[in-house]
Amino acid sequence: MCQSHTLFFSSINLHHLFTQNSSPHYTLPVISAMGRTFLSALGLVLLLSSASAYKGSAGSWQRGECDISRINTQEPSSRLESEGGVSEFWDHNADEFRCAGVSFHRHTIRSRGLMLPAYHNAPVLAYVIQGRGIFGVLISGCPETFESPQQQSAERQRGEKFTDRHQQIEYLKQGDVIAIRAGDAHWAYNNGDEELVVVVLQDNSNNANQLDQNPRSFLLAGNPERQQQMQHQQRFRGQEQQHQLGNVFRGFRTELLAEVFEVDEETARKLKSENDERGPIVIVEKELQVIKPPVRRHNGLEETACSAKIRENIDSPSRADIYNPQAGRLSTVNGFTFPLLNYLQLSFAKAVLYKNAIMAPYWFTNAHSILYITRGENRIQVVNQHGQAVFDGQVREGQVLVVPQNFAVVKQAGEQGCEWVQFNTNANAMLNTLSGRTSALRGLPVDVVANSYQISREEAERIKFSREETLFFRGSRSSGRRSVVASA
Repeated sequence: MCQSHTLFFSSINLHHLFTQNSSPHYTLPVISAMGRTFLSALGLVLLLSSASAYKGSAGSWQRGECDISRINTQEPSSRLESEGGVSEFWDHNADEFRCAGVSFHRHTIRSRGLMLPAYHNAPVLAYVIQGRGIFGVLISGCPETFESPQQQSAERQRGEKFTDRHQQIEYLKQGDVIAIRAGDAHWAYNNGDEELVVVVLQDNSNNANQLDQNPRSFLLAGNPERQQQMQHQQRFRGQEQQHQLGNVFRGFRTELLAEVFEVDEETARKLKSENDERGPIVIVEKELQVIKPPVRRHNGLEETACSAKIRENIDSPSRADIYNPQAGRLSTVNGFTFPLLNYLQLSFAKAVLYKNAIMAPYWFTNAHSILYITRGENRIQVVNQHGQAVFDGQVREGQVLVVPQNFAVVKQAGEQGCEWVQFNTNANAMLNTLSGRTSALRGLPVDVVANSYQISREEAERIKFSREETLFFRGSRSSGRRSVVASA
């Protein structure tokens, strides 16, 4: 928590990074001139990398093209059925998504379901709502670090075929946040007994996407076109409503593919999946035969793109950055705790709000936020720069609400409490609060508060010091939800 009363969505900050090892037991080595040159060059590379990923076209809201007088909750507008599961898509042409420059979708993968390899035109941030499995991210040029236990040389001496070798595989479980760069192909497999459910935000306004802001997925297998033609023929505002996806091999000549892979034309034709009606999620008849990953430990140094951490679990209550035992908790990942997010320019949070509890009124200073309710319902009000409530209603499980940067928000859980996840369009999203121990009003002198609102000093003091909590407040009355409504 910063002294300026701005909450970083992280458990650490830059000051902490530079001071936590300032113990007298540590001695800084003398750095040679060559070392200083190297560090300067490295710093320049990191700066340029960060700048290249910066959201220079961060949505129409920042370009003045969107005059939002009303925000609506959003639900999936269409679904794509597959043999092994279902993909659901929110309408990316809806004003809220279009102006924030993002798209949203949800995948439900059945047991033994394999989501076929694909890559996207923009960075994606995914969250596992339920289930478990394995997944892989394929980065061209990275080594195939997973090998069969047999020695290759011994097999060759015996004339046996080498079993397998592939890039690393990660475990997947509920609460995992997965970061994937634009253009990196990836796949997932459900090796559990229950459905694997994943929600995905695609940041189409990121500079990594230099075309328009339409979401595009490039499959390396499968034939989703047939399902698309049958299931969603609708058009929206003169454009295809759906997320655009197709098999890239289908556009190449069969004889050329045969030559590229040194296979016969019949095999090359199968790469195009022309007669494959299973969809982009398929069922594996027998257990998927891959080299299982060991438990991976990170040394804290993200040295290369090949070794960078791409997954972080946020589910455990002990991981909470902000916790009020009577009201709720907040857990976050951002560019400090998950360095790859600095490249994606995205961050993430998970919140749990207990029965009738309130999240202090706040605004994000540098990010749009996209909320997805995972359990229960939340009474939310969103206020714009004119002091108008552009949203005032219940948001329930499975719905999405987009909140523009700087719009003020207040939330109150229902009788069953509420849980939600939040995607933010900045690697280090920061928020300011309007009530509580670190709020904007708490930082004002009493006389400023009294004169601003034409109240007595005693009333000003009550406003300033009424709440000692930081972000989550316990509902003060049995009819806690009424207190939020009354403030409208």
